[in-house]
Amino acid sequence: MRNQRVWTLLIIFFMVFFIQRGVVFANKSQASIEAPESVAKGSEITIKITVTHNGNNFLHYTKWLRVTAGDKEIARWDFSMSQKPEAAFFNREVKFTVTDHVEITAEASCNIHGSAGPSTVKIMVKE
Repeated sequence: MRNQRVWTLLIIFFMVFFIQRGVVFANKSQASIEAPESVAKGSEITIKITVTHNGNNFLHYTKWLRVTAGDKEIARWDFSMSQKPEAAFFNREVKFTVTDHVEITAEASCNIHGSAGPSTVKIMVKE
């Protein structure tokens, strides 16, 4: 009987601990992109990436974020247990010079659950 009570208390303690930290409600990392829809040829633009991931803690965090223009990687951030993102919602910015129509893709991945999939925007060049 005493062992059962101890186990019950331990289970309750860990459930409360993890719920407060967001681990129970954790999800896949998701990236969203803010960028202009059209620009003049040769313009330098700022692409803003917002990453959302519930449950960021030392064991569970966004592992990487990458941004591509067409097939070329233009930015990448790698995170670790000791250098994790600053919050569950965080932003990064990338400067990019647009010379032709381009598709910008951003994707982030959780170290446990993976990615919610890439986010894509198309930027058109004005003539």
